[in-house]
Amino acid sequence: MTLADMIAASRARRARRKLPDMVAAVDLGSNSFHMIVARVVDGQLHVLDRIQEMVRLAAGLDDKNRLTKTAQIKALACLERFGQRLHGMAADSVRVVGTNALRRARNGAKFLLRAERALGYPIEVISGREEARLIYLGVARDVADDKPRLVIDIGGGSTELILGEGLKANAMESLYMGCVSLSEAHFRNGKITKRAMHAAETAAHLELEPVAAQFKTGWQSVIGTSGTIRTAAAVVKAAGWSDAGITATSLVELRRALLDAGLVQKLKLAGLSDDRAPVFAGGVAVLTAVFDAIGIKHMRVADSALREGLLYDLHGRIRYEDAREQTIAALISRYHVDDAQGERVAQTARECFEQVARDWKLGEDDAAALDWAAYLHEIGLAVAHTQYHKHGAYLVRHADLAGFSRTEQALLAALIRAHRRKFPLKEFKLLPKPVAKRAQRLALLLRLAVLLHRAHNGAVLPRLKLQVESRALALRFPPAWLDQHPLTEADLAQEAEYLRAARFRLSVT
Repeated sequence: MTLADMIAASRARRARRKLPDMVAAVDLGSNSFHMIVARVVDGQLHVLDRIQEMVRLAAGLDDKNRLTKTAQIKALACLERFGQRLHGMAADSVRVVGTNALRRARNGAKFLLRAERALGYPIEVISGREEARLIYLGVARDVADDKPRLVIDIGGGSTELILGEGLKANAMESLYMGCVSLSEAHFRNGKITKRAMHAAETAAHLELEPVAAQFKTGWQSVIGTSGTIRTAAAVVKAAGWSDAGITATSLVELRRALLDAGLVQKLKLAGLSDDRAPVFAGGVAVLTAVFDAIGIKHMRVADSALREGLLYDLHGRIRYEDAREQTIAALISRYHVDDAQGERVAQTARECFEQVARDWKLGEDDAAALDWAAYLHEIGLAVAHTQYHKHGAYLVRHADLAGFSRTEQALLAALIRAHRRKFPLKEFKLLPKPVAKRAQRLALLLRLAVLLHRAHNGAVLPRLKLQVESRALALRFPPAWLDQHPLTEADLAQEAEYLRAARFRLSVT
């Protein structure tokens, strides 16, 4: 089974699945939580419902980057309300992601367990670049032309810049600055002074300085999205400073209006809501710095953003294309992974998986993770042969992998790390508890497949029979086969020792 065959098989399985009538996406942003629900009609998405609540999760991070109890209570109450709207929808038709605030939160793992119970669905924390990819996808689906464009999204805790053309994002950056973080740092007392505005803009310029050059060219239009930019566009339009979008001149007028007000409480601008006002000065500081650093004269505004991109990405996974498959293919090419060996290991691992999936309660997402780990298990050889399983795990854990959440990357890294030598139980403790148990079982299947293809020679294996219990595996070969393959028998004996140390039992006959 080649990688192309694997992707084709995955698409065929999707085609056989009963497609959901509705899909939903939830964006747990640093400033606002958003939910969008859509009905699927003839393969097209028709939005039924949008809900937004200003939670300001980033403002709930203390000086040690821990979410305060007050912030958690507010967020959980919002998620319970979202959960009521989503109740009854299948798990694979809802996707929920957390962004900058949850990336930063040191107690985020504990909070996520409570958050998932409140919402009723799993929550994935995504990287800044994955956030940027999804933002671009949402905007690109909302814009008619295919001309090269620069997309900018100013969120509560991060700002994303993306260069792209059509539906493809070509360059992406996610910077640690946003309307909440800069407002907390420079306008916490509610005073909007020249000194504070200058300090906020300087902080934004410092973040932009290393990346601004690559975004100064390569685009014909600039598109902004999300709350800060849409609010700024509404304010400058209502004031008569710009008829369409945001211009550099209108932004100067907006900045002057904030300074003239002097206090957040005195911001009485048409188009600015009371909820947005406390973080607006920080957002305008970021926007001003972006315009100045990149040399923007005019910015159009799009209604779609991360949640729409998330919805389109989910729809693609269900119906026709999974971005993660293309990412795996790109990794194989970039690191010159032996795809023939990956094919052999993937096929054997899949055959083992199909024999034990019911007993071990493994699903299609687990099968996909096993496939990907099988194809990538030797990626670490691009660094060094010695302990290449550790090098491979590091590469996969820390790379920017389009389509993958942090948990999915951690799972893939754990499988690659565990595919040979001692079974690293501590590696699985880094995963969320619901994932860790399944991950260990997938690792056992991958280890067996790798071991049976250790010779890298394409020899055809006999039909194997695998039976499992909770922490026990029984592997059966045809009569006399092991006698004819003493090296494999010795490898399996060593594997039984490795697994015994990890409290698993492997018996081979």
